[in-house]
Amino acid sequence: MPGLLLSGGVYLTLLGFLAGIPTFQTHVFYLHRITLAWFRDLTVPEQFGFAPRQVNSFFIETEGNEKLHAWHILPLGVYRRHLSVLLLDKNENDPKESTTALDLLKFDPEARLVLYFHGTAGCLALGWRPDSYRAIYAAAPDHIHVLSFDYRGYGLSSGTPSEEGLLQDGLAAVQWALEVAGIPPCRIVIYGQSLGTAVAFALMQHYATLPEPILFAGHVLTASFSDVATLTATYRIGGIIPVLSPLAKVPPLLAFFNSFLTNTWLSKDRIAGFVRSMETSSTSQPYYINLIHAEDDSDIACEHSDVLFWHAVNASSSTELALEQVNQRKTLTCRDLGHGGWIAEHKTNHGLIRQTMLTYGVHDRLMSYSITSLAILEAFQNADPEFMT
Repeated sequence: MPGLLLSGGVYLTLLGFLAGIPTFQTHVFYLHRITLAWFRDLTVPEQFGFAPRQVNSFFIETEGNEKLHAWHILPLGVYRRHLSVLLLDKNENDPKESTTALDLLKFDPEARLVLYFHGTAGCLALGWRPDSYRAIYAAAPDHIHVLSFDYRGYGLSSGTPSEEGLLQDGLAAVQWALEVAGIPPCRIVIYGQSLGTAVAFALMQHYATLPEPILFAGHVLTASFSDVATLTATYRIGGIIPVLSPLAKVPPLLAFFNSFLTNTWLSKDRIAGFVRSMETSSTSQPYYINLIHAEDDSDIACEHSDVLFWHAVNASSSTELALEQVNQRKTLTCRDLGHGGWIAEHKTNHGLIRQTMLTYGVHDRLMSYSITSLAILEAFQNADPEFMT
């Protein structure tokens, strides 16, 4: 009993810190100081399994003068063909910076680029992330480049994370792709995982609602959540440590603590806003959304993807459907993948909304799974049906 009381007291103290100290809440939500790459140099990608000079490590500057550490990862086929030039190319001021890698992206009309928005905690080199970069370009090793970067406060990037700040970071990454690399939107896929999906949804809506909308080749989102308030009812850090989930059985108490949230990340509203804009847009290119989740995800429940799919479908239709109705339709039309899971689709005259539910993949392993790589390839083919056919 004393141990139980002590644990309860510690938990109540934690709740008090979360509600009363925004800085503490920021650290708990973003986990940006847990780099998990101690004693390794993030500007030396070879330490994480990449070939010599396959990755260009550099910094992107945001509108507010934050500096974001980024990796431009060459697909293996491109790297192999230009290996001799890459190894000779050295910047006298900074031997780690290569301009040739950028040229191989910028001046190749067949090049494609994945803008990679990673999840919370760690940095761009954490855990399964390097493996997922390799899996992504493996789908088209002569064409698919990857740009991954750390948000403000993560890894070597300056600043402190916030919802508005991460959106600005995403805008800076897109600006680099469009203006520095010179890649048109129709050759860019937005990929996000966990927290990165929230950033991706915000970007999707932002560009879709501009006076002159910008539509990317496609959007592939893995392990998404519908909004932070809903997430707090189930979320456990690392699948183990609860945050507000013990309060879920007392909705008024959960709502009280959620009222102190400084980051809301309303992804369900943003995906709906994106779809509504695209459904009324005059663009001839169809939009593409693929929501990928794993049933065994203990960090973010797979039901979050059900909610996002529901909001996207309703935004494309003049008739509003309840969540149960949309789920019922999925059982009638979904494609069975056997032990792999299932796929449900909602097609409109303007685009495709897809939900891919894997049986296995937990929270982050599915980033490196073949089905994720194939979804990204399909997104590129959405914009250009002749690509890799």
